[in-house]
Amino acid sequence: MAMTGIIIGEDGRSRCAWHGNLEDYRRYHDAEWGRPVTDDFRLFEKICLEGFQSGLSWLTILRKRDSFRAAFAGFDYDKVAAFGDDDIARCLADPGIVRHRGKIVSTINNARRAQEMRREFGSLAHYFWSHEPPPGERPEVMDYQTLIANPTTPTSTRISKDLKKRGWTFVGPTTVYAFMQAMGLVNDHLAGCFCQPEVEQLRLDMKRPFAAVPAS
Repeated sequence: MAMTGIIIGEDGRSRCAWHGNLEDYRRYHDAEWGRPVTDDFRLFEKICLEGFQSGLSWLTILRKRDSFRAAFAGFDYDKVAAFGDDDIARCLADPGIVRHRGKIVSTINNARRAQEMRREFGSLAHYFWSHEPPPGERPEVMDYQTLIANPTTPTSTRISKDLKKRGWTFVGPTTVYAFMQAMGLVNDHLAGCFCQPEVEQLRLDMKRPFAAVPAS
């Protein structure tokens, strides 16, 4: 890896090194991370799982993701918002997920806040993509030194403050920036990674979400 943050895989492709050549983690790097997402349930899932990750590694959460999806109704926030004490107890008894009461309760709270946000903005997608960082905030080249030196950004700090003001929990600036990286609001694949130009083209081609008319 040296100091470039890039490794060459057995297939001869250059990749960001953080997946460590673990098959499931490499697949996540290649097929998911950084590719723009506008689906509300996937956005909600990711910001909740980033909260669960706090103090842990993303690989731990990734390997439990199917169990999280089963426990939290596929992260359909309308269903999660209706969870009660029995659901909290069920999740606390589920060995397939991270059994942290505060984070479980946070997910239910955030589902209710997501409903409020949908009523205000039409969708979570419209809210989050309206905070896409301006070009002047982004480095001209994303190299390894820049990436590790910036675990937060001005935009992630702004979003974090706004979410907290709206009652969301477990949404600190570092958590929000990891969410932005994964959902494609920024392209943080390193220069030299084969995914970098692919993701950039997807971002150029995508249609940014606009506000839908909230249901009456």
